[in-house]
Amino acid sequence: MEYFSNEFFLIALTFGTYFLGKLLRRWTGWVVMNPILVSICCLIVFLKVTGVSYETYNQSGKMIEFWLRPAVVALGVPLYMQLSTIKKQLTPILLCEFIGCVVGIVSVVYIAKAMGASREVILSLASKSVTTPIAMEVTKSIGGIPPLTAAVVVCVGLMCAVCGYRTMGFAHVKSPVAQGLSMGTAAHAVGTATAMEKSPVHGAYASLGLTLNGILTSLLTPSIIPLLGV
Repeated sequence: MEYFSNEFFLIALTFGTYFLGKLLRRWTGWVVMNPILVSICCLIVFLKVTGVSYETYNQSGKMIEFWLRPAVVALGVPLYMQLSTIKKQLTPILLCEFIGCVVGIVSVVYIAKAMGASREVILSLASKSVTTPIAMEVTKSIGGIPPLTAAVVVCVGLMCAVCGYRTMGFAHVKSPVAQGLSMGTAAHAVGTATAMEKSPVHGAYASLGLTLNGILTSLLTPSIIPLLGV
């Protein structure tokens, strides 16, 4: 049991399950075999079976978390490569991001209200489409439940990573620019990682969507929520 709690074993297990997810998706071709989803499922089963606490696992996970910072900065590389094209499309991009941000907030609030969710839960869902640190801060500022927001953000990212491109295919959205912006706006970092696998263009616009939606959500959510009667 002590071996299972070893931080280096847990790090190796994390990378191993992610690699397994990539292999499964390559072998099966199933979009549901998203590497992040496979990793989460495998690690939950492992922790339950072995009795290793989440706190113990999280201690080793912090060593991986450190590299998320330079990884996020690296998202700026494909963005820089597309900079000249982005400048020419800046006005429609900003308009689309503004509409996407507002629709994302308003739709989830009204759906949650229609399903009878409590005020705290509704406030926790409002910032569902931005990356976890921003979403938790926004939720904290409007009186929601930050841990619930964090869980919802992960679920939204995984759902979009699995279904996002398939949904856009049904809607006949074929532009790499529109697809990339949509994935970044709706599915934050997880969607951006999925877009990166498509092409550098998809990845660049997904990075842009992630960044702009994070800024707009943090600025607009506290103002929009009171207008919706929450």
